[in-house]
Formats: sequence, C-alpha cells, structure tokens
Amino acid sequence: MGLRDVVFFYVVTGLSLQWVATAATAGASAMVMWVVAWLIFFVPLVLAVIELSSRYPQEGGLYVWTKQAFGEFGGFMAGWIYWSSDLPYLPTILYFAAANALFLGGEHAHLLAKNSTYFIVFSVLGLSLGLILNLVGVDIAKWLYNVGSLGTWVPAVILMVVGAIAWHKFGSATPFTPQTIRPATGLKDLIFWATIVYALSGAESASFMGDEIREPRKTIPRGLLTAGVVITICYMLGTFAVLVALPKEQVNGLEGIMQAIAQSTSRVGWSALIPLAAFLLVLSSLGSVAAWLAAMSRIPFVAGIDRFLPPAFARLHPKWGTPYVPLLTQAILSAIFIFLGQAGTSVRGAYDVLLSMTIIVYFVPYVMVFAALIKLQREPAGPEVNHIPGGKPVAFIVGTVGIITSVLTIVFSASPPADEPHKGLALLKEIGLVGILLAIGVLIFVFGKRAARGAETIT
Repeated sequence: MGLRDVVFFYVVTGLSLQWVATAATAGASAMVMWVVAWLIFFVPLVLAVIELSSRYPQEGGLYVWTKQAFGEFGGFMAGWIYWSSDLPYLPTILYFAAANALFLGGEHAHLLAKNSTYFIVFSVLGLSLGLILNLVGVDIAKWLYNVGSLGTWVPAVILMVVGAIAWHKFGSATPFTPQTIRPATGLKDLIFWATIVYALSGAESASFMGDEIREPRKTIPRGLLTAGVVITICYMLGTFAVLVALPKEQVNGLEGIMQAIAQSTSRVGWSALIPLAAFLLVLSSLGSVAAWLAAMSRIPFVAGIDRFLPPAFARLHPKWGTPYVPLLTQAILSAIFIFLGQAGTSVRGAYDVLLSMTIIVYFVPYVMVFAALIKLQREPAGPEVNHIPGGKPVAFIVGTVGIITSVLTIVFSASPPADEPHKGLALLKEIGLVGILLAIGVLIFVFGKRAARGAETIT
C-alpha cells in the first residue's frame, strides 16, 4: 500500500459516522467533549504510534511493540486482548450499515428497522464480502478500503454543506450557548465520555500491516497525520451539523446520520441526495469491516510465526499469499457474536451490548502501548526513528496522559447505565467477560509455549 492507500485505510478504520450520531445525543456539549478527547487521547495515541511504528515497522503493530517492551507474554496478551475486542466490534459496524441501508428503500423499508432477521442476514453477508476480498489479497481488498473511505467523508461533507444552508435559512434545531455547551459530570455523562474517547481510536490500525506498506517509516506518519486532520474535521463539523438539523432528543444512535441528512436535505429541497448518502454510508461500513479484518488477522498470523498458536495460523494461502486461517477464524467468530449479541434482545439492545463489550476490552492494550512508549525510551534508536518532539521527557508525559485516559475509559465503560435495573449483575458480567478473555489468553500462551519447546526439542 502506498501513501494514498494508507490515508484511506486510516480514514475508513478511524472515522465512523456512527459516533457522530452517538455524540449528537449529548447535545451541544458534545463539541467540547470532542476537543477534550482529542487532546487527552487522540493526540497522545498518534504521537505514540508514529514513534513506535518507526522503531519497529514490521508486521504486527502493537503486538510487536509490547513484545519488545514487556517480553513474549506481554506482547501476546496485548495482541490477544486487542484481537478479541474486534470480535464484537465488527457486528456493530454491520448493524450501523444495515440501519442506513433502509434509507435506500423508502418508507416501506423502515418496517425492517426492528426486524432482527434482517440485521443478522445483512451482517453475515457484509462480513462474507470483507472476508472474500481479503482472502484474495490486499491488492484487491484495498479498493473496498478506498471506496469505503470516500463513503465515509463524502456523506460527512454532504451533511455539513446542507446543514450549513439549512442553518442559514432556518436556524439551528439545537441552541448553542455557554450553558448548553458545558459538559455535565454525572455518571451517565462519564459513561458517554468513554464512548467519545473510543471513537477517536484506531490510529494504530495500519501498523499491523507494516510489511505490506511501502516505506512504512515514512508512509505511516504522513498517512496518519493526513487522515487525522480529516477525521478531526469530520467528527467536529459532522456532530455540529447533526445538532443543527435535529434536537438531541430525536437523534438515534444507529440512524442519526441519515436522520440528519434526510431532515436537512428535505428542508433545502435536496432530497435526491438521501439515497446517495445512504449508499455511501453502507460502502463506508463495509470498507471498515474489510479493513479491520485485514488488520486484525495479522495478530494471530504473527503469533503463529512465534509458535504461540498452531502452525496453521502462520501459513499463507498457496494461491493468494494471504493469512487465510486467521482471516477465516476472525470472520467465523465475529459471525457467532452477531447471533450471540442478538439473542434474547432487541436490535438496539444487541447493538448496545456489543458496543459495551468492545470498549471495555479494547482499551486494555492501549494501556500497554502507552506503557511501552515510556519503557522503550531506554532503548537506543537510530536516526531513522521518528521521535516525539521534545524527546524522552515529552514521551513520558504523552505516555502517562494516554495511560490515565485509557484506564478512566475502561472504568467509565464498566459502569452500568442509570437505567440498568440490575447494575450489580451487569457489572459482574462485564468483569467476567474480561476475566474469561484473560484466562483464555494465558492458557493459549502456556500451551503454545510448551508446544513450541516440544517442537524445538524434536528438531
């Protein structure tokens, strides 16, 4: 992948308009939340990724970084937890795509908005598309990443332009005053903060595919900084445009973007843009799923090379040269999560369950990445390394801020919402999930290590 491909890859993995809709549910204060989250998480993460990816630009990303800092066990556990977090995340993207696809069929299609069978079938088909393209190879799959990237920012531009016209003609549906933009600090608001921080994650995604990027030490920083500007603008202005079109009480987390686009375009007489925007949002989600499948498959692939997983995980397809066993494993387990998340609940309930599971698990590896940034300052680095401006003292500050933000995000995400009738049980489930994932990771590492030693002894 060249610079253009990497920029598109970062946009499609780091920018999801579902978070614009989610942010808008907080009202005008979401604008301040974006700024704070950008300062305390996005900027530290970008700086950490730029330095760590130039120190160790090979395939594997944070798996390699944490392995260098904390040894084989630390690297494996960071990679395992990060990989596991993607299993429930991919279904949330596909559910978002399925909800937006309903805008292609007019009012009659919205009868499926609460039909779980529709969402399951759509999600499985979307997952299958991403799997097939990645099995054939990055040269083919990257076109879906690139088209998906366009499908991300083009609807955002449509929303911002039409929203600006509607604001000029009719005013804002949401008041923006010193009182309304001030964030609240209740438990519900702290949980919401965690979601905003999570929306700004993903800066590490392309680094997992270091061996498939031309000149990664140069391309990754340039691609990340360019994509970072696009991501920041789209999140900030996109949220503003949604709030201009709709009061926060009317914003739906799954359909909020299309609600705002439909409302704004109808007000200015541009309703013909509604199907186009919906189609592009569906492409965006499918591209994001394909990109995350590609990135995440490299973790078990590298773990297979290190013999922590069975040798099959390190094999490449004889025809296409892709890590087909990790790709198939990732897709099958994500499909299982589609069914598990939907079981016994509504469409919206399934989406919320999958999202909560993702955020809690996802930030544990971030704690290790920021800690690795601090620890690896002791290691000598050549002139080819892109150091954080200011050197070791600033790197220590960046790592510390990142660790604190990541830990608080985990704590806030684990807090049951105010309307949860069984808060203790909900918290127990969340802690149990993390505990089970950690235990499975430890067992895989221990047995994998023994198998590797046995193979070496026989050899």
